[in-house]
Amino acid sequence: MISLVAFLIIFGILIIVHEFGHFIVAKLQGVKVERFSIGFGPPLLKKKKKDTEYTVNAVPLGGYVKLAGDNLEEFHKESYEYLAKTPLQRATIIFSGPFLNYISAFLFFWLIFFIGFPTLSTKVGALIEGYGAKEAGIQVGDKIISVDGNKVDSFEDVQKIIYSKEGVSSVRVVVLRGNKEEAVDVRLKQKQLEDQMGQKHSIGLLGISPDFSQLITLRYGFWKSFILSAQKTWDITVITCKAIWRMITGKLSLRESVAGPLGIYYITAKAVSLGIISVLNLIGLLSVSLAIFNLLPLPLLDGGHLLLLIIERIRGKYLSLKAERIITQVGFTIIISLAVFVTYNDILRLFGDKISRFFK
Repeated sequence: MISLVAFLIIFGILIIVHEFGHFIVAKLQGVKVERFSIGFGPPLLKKKKKDTEYTVNAVPLGGYVKLAGDNLEEFHKESYEYLAKTPLQRATIIFSGPFLNYISAFLFFWLIFFIGFPTLSTKVGALIEGYGAKEAGIQVGDKIISVDGNKVDSFEDVQKIIYSKEGVSSVRVVVLRGNKEEAVDVRLKQKQLEDQMGQKHSIGLLGISPDFSQLITLRYGFWKSFILSAQKTWDITVITCKAIWRMITGKLSLRESVAGPLGIYYITAKAVSLGIISVLNLIGLLSVSLAIFNLLPLPLLDGGHLLLLIIERIRGKYLSLKAERIITQVGFTIIISLAVFVTYNDILRLFGDKISRFFK
């Protein structure tokens, strides 16, 4: 029950932030907002305030902002209507939804770095035979202070530095043993590994494991957290865009890489079990993903609307009513098909074994 509530709250935050981006910029551009809707289907709650009706609907898997005169059938050439605005003004209204998701992700990451998050310390928990760390004299219980002159605060920092040493034969590792610092040169053993996007990389390995009983809380100052948050948001953006491109080109399995609402529910349940920091991190990750997904140039998505505005700008006139209807129908078909696919995929991934045993 707690997981379901957390799932609905997280989805609600993502939707409200996204739609509020459209809402507030539309208002600033002088466009009348007729409805601000959270969810789809029959309304559960409804309230009218000034010109806008606010609704919470039965299916909480999306939302929308209905703008006055946002299609040719309803456009009466009034100054407060969406289509009365210039293509640039309309583009800012469309782009503001994904943009606000992006800003919220950055703020969540900033908060995580500032208040602190649990992570593994740099204490060595085990040594692996045949690797450079044991040969160099590193011992279980040593605390790694720096690698090649780079200060490390967590085991993740150690991994990032070591994994980046492609083709490097050795590194200088400074460890704290008791109250004494010791510097040793450690031979790196190169190994081919496959990353999450199916790409193979040669990385260097020290041959150590962390002490899993040694969790520390890392927190940073206000401005350091700002920088780390910007870097994390950018890194997630790059990885997500690369993954999308590899899926489009067939180099990455769509089935293994995409999660729908059911899959996100199970991810949420896991995050809830790990604590509030994991939940905040999940909201940040989903916010970036939602922003990028919405900017894809597909009909009905924000990216599709932006593409149509570019075409309109080039042509110097609106698309015809017939073209508008066809694009809407195509977009609706694509979105529904994608929703069915990811839901079917989630069911197979999460319950495939149970289903196959049932039919045996």
